[in-house]
This record gives sequence, structure tokens and C-alpha cells, in this order.
Amino acid sequence: MLNFLPSSIVGAIAGLLLVVNVLFWITVLFVFTIPKILLPWPPLLKVINKILQWIGENWIAGNSGWMWLTQKTVWDVQGAEKLNYNGWYLVVSNHQSWVDILVMQHLLNRKIPLLKFFIKRELIKVPFMGFAWWALDYPFLYRHNSEYLKTHPEQQGKDFEATRKACEKFATIPTSVMNFLEGTRFTEEKHDRQKSEYKFLLRPKSGGLALALNVLGEKFNSLLDITIVYPDGIPTFGDFLCGKVKRITVRMRTLEIPNQLLHGDYEGDPAFRDAMHKWVQKLWRDKDKQIQTLMKKTKSK
Repeated sequence: MLNFLPSSIVGAIAGLLLVVNVLFWITVLFVFTIPKILLPWPPLLKVINKILQWIGENWIAGNSGWMWLTQKTVWDVQGAEKLNYNGWYLVVSNHQSWVDILVMQHLLNRKIPLLKFFIKRELIKVPFMGFAWWALDYPFLYRHNSEYLKTHPEQQGKDFEATRKACEKFATIPTSVMNFLEGTRFTEEKHDRQKSEYKFLLRPKSGGLALALNVLGEKFNSLLDITIVYPDGIPTFGDFLCGKVKRITVRMRTLEIPNQLLHGDYEGDPAFRDAMHKWVQKLWRDKDKQIQTLMKKTKSK
């Protein structure tokens, strides 16, 4: 453990190890992606995708390694027991920081299949990482707002088509489809602008969730609902690298997905859309209460 060093030095070491880990595994990923591009034969693709998943898991294990070496975080985690590595999971979580991704990957690696996040399409341009996300079949979404769609109606439905194509690929190998339902990281400014009815959350969006269920509904063993709380305040990624995140509280629960939501026309069926909204809103009300309870408990310690 190197956390006894000054935070700036800890951050430099953690950042260097992070970069080395990224470059090494992206190089390996590139080698195995070439035949995936040149020889798109389904039986071969199934084998290659398993190899790519193994690479992704080792990449995450490398991140856990430098986290163990440089961080002094106290983890309070419940609900990660009895998860199934060979199952399909639909995963949702609140979203506050880029640190959320490292937290979930660290806690879930090799307990469930490799997490596949919904990613904004513009992030495909991120050096190295954009290629890695593409090679690992992460769904890239446009996420156009309603005002943009009014002036560019031809873009309507592109997110759903991108999600559908990505989810169809996931049907051949156990996968965990991860969706931040809020669509963006929580800030007080966004919360106030939305006039969100939740105290600790932004309003959830259920469209991507509905489409994933429509394509792969019967594959999913359950919904894995994750709640992340930072008792000492929401950290930046830099704070985490520098070892300034002293406590992280995580609660997980697996929920049965209602049968009536496994397949339905979210865009064209108002009754189905209303049922999906009500289910997601109930999920979010419960999460908001849970965060409030966890915050009270951690403040009393």
C-alpha cells in the first residue's frame, strides 16, 4: 500500500499504472480484433468474443491491482453474493462520477459477465478507449435531446436501432448490459434544472432499458440494481487516483423482471410505455430512499 505517500505522488503512480495497464491490454485486444474484422464467420466470432471478454476481465483485474496498491478506501459492500458468472444480467445504477465505473468493474469482475455500458457515440473518438469499447461491442448511442430531434427528425430512432443491434450480438454469449438510467452524471445544477422529484437522483430514462428487454428479455436472469454512495462527497476521477476517496458504500440487489415488460413496443404502445415508466419510477423511488438511509448511517459513524 502506497497511500502513506503525498496525494500528488499517489496520483502520479496510480495514473502511470492506469495508462500502462490500458496500453498493454489494448495492444492485446487489437491483435484479436483483426480476425474479428477480417473473418466475420459466426463460429469463429463466438470464440473470438470469448477471448475478448477474457482480455477485458484481465484489464479490469489490472485496474483492481493498482487500486489495491495505491488506495486506502474502506469498502462497505452488500449484495454481491450468489451472482452468476454464466448468466445474463441487466444492470442499472445511479451515476455521480467516472469513479462509478471503476467501482462496479472492481466489485463485479468475474462474478458476472463483463459489463457492457451504453456509451455516448462521440466517445468513440477517445484515443485508444474508443477502439476498445468498439471491439468489446459496447453500445454507442446518439442521445439526441427532444429539441434537436424536432429540427432533425431523420435522427429519430437511431438510439433504439443502435441498442437493438448491440443487444442482438449479446444473445450468443453471457453478457451484462449496463445502463445508467439518468443518462448523465448527477450534479446539483442538473438536479435543479430538471426539478427532479428525487432528492439524490436525476430523473430516469426507460427507453434503452425497454429496448434491451425487448431484444433479450428472456435471456436476462434478473435485474441487478446497484446503489453507490460516497459518504464523504462525490469524488472526481482525480480525487480517486490521488487516494482521497476514503469510503465507498455499495448496495446490490437482484430483482425479478416483470414478465409483461420482457417484450413490448415502447415507441408504439402507450400502455406498455406507461407500465415501463411506472416500474422504473418505483425502482428510483426505492433507490432514493435507500441513499438517504445510507447517508444518515455513514454520517453517524
